[in-house]
Amino acid sequence: MAKYLMAVDAGTGSVRAVVFDLEGNQIGCSQQEWSHREDPRYPGSMDFDWVHNWELASGCIRDVLKETGISPADVAAVSTTCMREGILLYDKDGNEIWACANVDARSTDEVGRLIRSNPDLEKELYQQSGQSYALNAIPRILWVKDKMPDIYEKTAAVGMFNDWLIYKLTGVLAVEPSNGSTTGLFDLQSRNWDPSIAERCGLRGDIFPRVLECGEVAGAVNAAGASLTGLAEGTPVVVGGGDCQLGTIGVGASEPGQGVVFGGSFWQYEFNTDSGKTDPFGRVRVNCHAVPGVWQYEALAFKPGLVMRWFRDGFCELEKAQGEASGKDPYALMDAQAEKIPAGCYGMMCCFSDVMNFINWKHASPTFTNFELEPEKFNRYTFYRAILENTAMIVKGHIQLVKEATGNEPDSLIFAGGASKSPLWSQILADVTGKPVTTPVVKEATALGAAILAGYGAGIYPSIAEGVKRCARADRTFLPNPENHEIYEEMYEPWRQVYRTQLDLCDRKLTKNMWIAPGL
Repeated sequence: MAKYLMAVDAGTGSVRAVVFDLEGNQIGCSQQEWSHREDPRYPGSMDFDWVHNWELASGCIRDVLKETGISPADVAAVSTTCMREGILLYDKDGNEIWACANVDARSTDEVGRLIRSNPDLEKELYQQSGQSYALNAIPRILWVKDKMPDIYEKTAAVGMFNDWLIYKLTGVLAVEPSNGSTTGLFDLQSRNWDPSIAERCGLRGDIFPRVLECGEVAGAVNAAGASLTGLAEGTPVVVGGGDCQLGTIGVGASEPGQGVVFGGSFWQYEFNTDSGKTDPFGRVRVNCHAVPGVWQYEALAFKPGLVMRWFRDGFCELEKAQGEASGKDPYALMDAQAEKIPAGCYGMMCCFSDVMNFINWKHASPTFTNFELEPEKFNRYTFYRAILENTAMIVKGHIQLVKEATGNEPDSLIFAGGASKSPLWSQILADVTGKPVTTPVVKEATALGAAILAGYGAGIYPSIAEGVKRCARADRTFLPNPENHEIYEEMYEPWRQVYRTQLDLCDRKLTKNMWIAPGL
């Protein structure tokens, strides 16, 4: 009996192959960094090199098998996951002819033209697809039509990177709903392409491959895939999904009503629902989950992890030096001091990311405000703690936002990603939201989610939920402090008003937006 499951994960900055046993324990991982180069002719472009990057991906599979000593015959199934929003175009013979990574930003002109030609179209399409021009594939494919018409004319199919990995392993080209829905070309309710969306935006409606549901067996490793990767020919390859959706499965949230916060460079609040209904005001993204019959509301906070890095590198040289000398994480040293600052930071607030407004997405100029010239109270640790509190306030806003759209909120939160390593940040998140916060054991949540789908598709787990119960384990739970929660409740509405005022300053061109969506 086969003993292992493999996930191949094509992330923004690297590709990796990860092997797990059937209980969700990581056995081995091989990773290669990759980069997506800008075409100097097109500012903001980020091309995806499918030839070199497949060499890296197949090399990771070979290497993890070699490093672990696992027999290819002992791999029960493989599944794939990837960065969302990255797209590939194929010709009629199945050859890749154009691709861009998720960070590609070349299509600002196309967004502006779409908005000018029909100011109401984006809101209308959002109600059907759950997406806006800010992240979806429509402007990018329009860019190809405008700037590379020969490529556009040859295009026979569009796909995502996780599906491309399956295609390279099996020769089967299909798209799945969790990542496919991020293109903006899917109907959420049917979890399938809607060619009429493309046609309304001036695109062809005949470039959409078939859709396979997450957890289905797409095919088996073929002879070419086996020779390049070292996998056994005939190994089942199971349809995976987008990185965030599979990360949600990997930390234990596969059922409606569960909520997850991923804390990294960007923060995501994911809430599972049993309906693909969208927000009437278009404020929050809605995607298909990688679990059939489940959808996700997704609210994004911009750059919390990058703000932390900026503050560490700009103001905490002492802690960085102490960390180098002691072998301790500078963030842990900063946490130890910030923990001594009372909840609410003596009334000081800061503004970085805003609560999401997907259809009109912009963020104010970074701001610290309401501090006094008392260094014993307002020192760098107060400012540091204010950043932690600010991010938790955004999560509170996102929970409220999604509740307004769905009528529901989770009873507790799962907190994963790099930020969840901070007990202080975890506790602040519990105090601000008033909800128990649980951190998971797993560190490779996205890959584990793919492995669970592989096990389900191979018949090892009777359902995705059973696979989650078997493999996803909790580490710690942080209970909200009632006194601190009351302080944050009193702070929340003033913080929202301060943010609105800061945003107004940007709208009046007195200050500069931290970020603003293309075309606004």
